[in-house]
Amino acid sequence: MIVGMNHFTVTAEDEQKTLDFYTGLLGLRVGHRPDLGFPGAWLYGSGPQAVLHLYFGRPVPAQRTGVIDHMAFTAQDLRAVKARFDRSGIPYELRQQAGAGTWQLFCHDPNGAKVELDFDASETP
Repeated sequence: MIVGMNHFTVTAEDEQKTLDFYTGLLGLRVGHRPDLGFPGAWLYGSGPQAVLHLYFGRPVPAQRTGVIDHMAFTAQDLRAVKARFDRSGIPYELRQQAGAGTWQLFCHDPNGAKVELDFDASETP
């Protein structure tokens, strides 16, 4: 019945910092978003499907993470992404998954959401 993940939603405390993180640092792009009656943005990767929905101007829920631990994206060009993070000063943890060898870069967005970027095992940091 389920054919794939549609999107994640983040309630953004600071609109500009959140957009800078996801578009400037991670390379997502702002795309079409219908008028939903409240401010926000839909962010897209390389495909036609929005992968992240941002809410602006809404109160942050008291229970910030709920049961969702993090969101993960498949990514490419580990060296370039790592260099962008190093220049940005945003802390991250890079580790190689045991067994599969997938490189995993973990960080937090400006709102505290945990983000994982997964890179092919053949890439080198």
